[in-house]
Amino acid sequence: MAFAAGGACAPAADLRLHRKLLMYENDVIIIGAGGIGCAVARELSRYELNITVLEKECDVAGGISGRNSAVVHAGFNNRPGSLMAKLCVRGNQGFETICRQLDVPYQKTGKLLVAFDEEDLEILRGIIAQGEANGCRGLHLVDQAELQRLMPGVGGIGGMLSSETAVFDPFLYCIALAENALQNGARFVFNSEVVGIDRASSDARFTVQTADGRQYRASYLINCAGLYSDRIAEMAGIHDYRIYPCRGEYFILDKIADELLPLPVYPAPKAGIGGLGVHLTPTTAGNIIIGPSAEYIDDRTDLACTAEVMEQLFAEAKALLPALDRRQIIGSYAGLRPKLTLPKEGGYKDFVIQEESSCPGLINLIGIESPGLTASVPIAEMVADIIAKQKPLHEKSNFVEGRKRPPRLRDLDETQQAALIAEDPEYGEIICRCQKVSKREIRNAIENPLGARSISAIKYRAWATTGRCNGGYCLTRIVDMLVREYGMKPEEITYRSAGSELFSGRVK
Repeated sequence: MAFAAGGACAPAADLRLHRKLLMYENDVIIIGAGGIGCAVARELSRYELNITVLEKECDVAGGISGRNSAVVHAGFNNRPGSLMAKLCVRGNQGFETICRQLDVPYQKTGKLLVAFDEEDLEILRGIIAQGEANGCRGLHLVDQAELQRLMPGVGGIGGMLSSETAVFDPFLYCIALAENALQNGARFVFNSEVVGIDRASSDARFTVQTADGRQYRASYLINCAGLYSDRIAEMAGIHDYRIYPCRGEYFILDKIADELLPLPVYPAPKAGIGGLGVHLTPTTAGNIIIGPSAEYIDDRTDLACTAEVMEQLFAEAKALLPALDRRQIIGSYAGLRPKLTLPKEGGYKDFVIQEESSCPGLINLIGIESPGLTASVPIAEMVADIIAKQKPLHEKSNFVEGRKRPPRLRDLDETQQAALIAEDPEYGEIICRCQKVSKREIRNAIENPLGARSISAIKYRAWATTGRCNGGYCLTRIVDMLVREYGMKPEEITYRSAGSELFSGRVK
């Protein structure tokens, strides 16, 4: 049971005294429960494998996958022949099917790229050629009149339409993948940060230790750790990668998409920046997202929204859509991209998806930035193919392909709502007024199959606290349920993981 705190793929004795650590045997360990880790878990759960997913946060989608633009990309931005391009196009063309199977909100809206001058139009012609080389469908230029018909009030002299672009709910997507994997036998262990990896020469199995003192053994170790994927690789003795975090800041606007923004609107991209430029995106909930910015930073935990950047964001967004008003803003957030390109280079490097020849059984997925969520299912299939080349994979006869989420009161018409309330009166008690979320929906979120109990876990399942009042009405009612009906102490209630406790004690 020897374990190294962070050495190469060879035995070590750093923690040999920890003889009483709990040990869990597996075929596969997946590190990271973002969109990629959850997709890999679901894909591998098709087979007779013992799978454990380790996640340092308290729930799925706690990192990159929960802090992005929620767009299903078409694949025209990526270099022809790259994994990014191939897997994005495949992912796009199958995304509606997976969302239907897993009951995830999805809307094929299309997307506009706006040109402000002739140079932009020339860039868009090149993007169409690149997209067609990648196998993208539904790309064509539009003139100013067509631009105004598609998106009244937008600035620009013309643009490009991508009819296959869509928007979806990234939180529910990750939740659905994980719940479906769970249905099929995979295990998810949250609040379990990996602190060391060893690979024994005697049986070529990995031993992974987490911060809570547990150990997990497996023949295959799949690194889906996102921003920390380079550090996980280093723990396994692979020092070939470095992640450079690139922060993108966003505004969240009220539910005005139906009025102002029927589809995502981007500027024509400029060379050398770390992202696709500031853009406007409607969400499946009806909000509008402005962003992201693109700024390389050193701290992988720095999710601050900064005054200077946010000012620039709104100015650029208003140039695209002059009808925007600051009074429509209800929130902000930031996300970090795990880039493999140096800050002085910008742009993109291709996905790394490979078994390391110097450490057999270690499958690294590194630099999976946008369009990683769009490509998540093809990426997972690629991982399964890597394993299948060495180990016969036997499909389960009882694999459950679909998953159904609990009903949402606000998605139903009056007759359906009345029937639901008659069946369960808790659907008639509104906890979140802004989003019309009932007590039963909050209860369903608290009692979710993955066992996540933070406020954010409830938020992303039921969508409570996301309205204009930012939880001013519903948060105390949710806390009251957790304390009175689920026996939690106020001091135990966190917004996310440990360290985000809402209460430190009583004042009377």
